Amino acid sequence: MHILLTNDDGVTSRGLLAAKRALERVGTVSVIAPDSNRSAVGRGITINRPLTIAEVTLRDGSTAYATDGTPVDCVRFSTLGLVGEPPDLIVAGINYGVNLGDDVTYSGTVAAAFEGIVLGIPAVAVSQQSKEAGVHFRRQSGYDFAPAADFLPGLVALIEARGLPPRTILNVNAPPPPVEGVSVVRLGRRIYRDRLELESDDKGRRRYHIYGDDPSYHDEAGTDFHAIAARRIAVTPIHLDLTSGQGLDELAAWPLGV
Repeated sequence: MHILLTNDDGVTSRGLLAAKRALERVGTVSVIAPDSNRSAVGRGITINRPLTIAEVTLRDGSTAYATDGTPVDCVRFSTLGLVGEPPDLIVAGINYGVNLGDDVTYSGTVAAAFEGIVLGIPAVAVSQQSKEAGVHFRRQSGYDFAPAADFLPGLVALIEARGLPPRTILNVNAPPPPVEGVSVVRLGRRIYRDRLELESDDKGRRRYHIYGDDPSYHDEAGTDFHAIAARRIAVTPIHLDLTSGQGLDELAAWPLGV
């Protein structure tokens, strides 16, 4: 199995290296990742300039490719011949911090996996919770990537044997050790606490911080938030069908004209 490994934290991420070492137990791993942090870029792509690529040496002595593009750009590189044959599987991560609930719509990690749906390639996004960070999505210190890394090879073997549902990726979030099990759950709901916070500027410009530092969540059974709180690995199948069935039915009755 040829596996493309990418992320949004950058090619020097310890989480990426932990994932690579784990995935080498079940396949051949090619690494294409951003040259620096691209967290929260979502499904952005680079269309107005050429992209640069540089070969870099990872901490294990292997060669990876670093680009000044986005995580989705990295996936596109892999399917257009940069690493030979297109991958059989895309793995994005291991991300610093969880990607739970509504956060997946912002995540560059999940966006890279979503590109697998567009390209018809199975894909997994995997993220690791920090003991200090709780369910906060910002990068914190003190990460132990073992829970996510140990889970990956078995999951990949199952995907190879069974496949994934059509146009569906897996979003995986692991708590710090000790792990109490695995739950297949739906996405939960975030509670964001954003605010306008003015920062002084010696040039007279108004600068604002607008994103709060203490997000919470709705504590509902059967969700990824609930699973992580119970120290369980959360596995969520997600897809890109954004059409509202109920909305179609309702709008069909509107007098929109011919």
